[in-house]
Amino acid sequence: MVKRHPNHRRVKIHRSYTVEEIASLLFSHKNTVREWIRCGLPTIDSGRPKMVQGRELITFLQARRERKRRHCQADQMYCVRCHAPKCPAVGMVDYLPITEKVGNLRGLCPDCCSIMHRCVSLAKIGQIQGKIDITFPQALRHLRETSQPTVNSDLK
Repeated sequence: MVKRHPNHRRVKIHRSYTVEEIASLLFSHKNTVREWIRCGLPTIDSGRPKMVQGRELITFLQARRERKRRHCQADQMYCVRCHAPKCPAVGMVDYLPITEKVGNLRGLCPDCCSIMHRCVSLAKIGQIQGKIDITFPQALRHLRETSQPTVNSDLK
């Protein structure tokens, strides 16, 4: 089982690791660890076996993950298909509540027309509302609250 994003929390900071130990600890292949060393993961010395200090490994993995992160502005959402933060098409999104305090904003990507989502707190929605037009869909009315009788005549 090879992991795409290794968990740096599994590494002990005061321990030294060999390439094979890192590979088994992070569920990666040993060639992947050797590639990390070629890309700048510092080793203890140039001898064999290659040894890596745990603290250096944690720092390397955190920096590697941070380089790939894409931060969104208040009026942007992340498009998974385009791999970039974008403002929604026509500046319009729908708010879909998840809980009483948190919900999803759903809009369309202006370039590829795929659906984009962003989780947002109801308390922070005021910061976004001035930049984007947010619609809050109303729930459907209950049957007993309608004045129109049902057209279903199967009960006769």
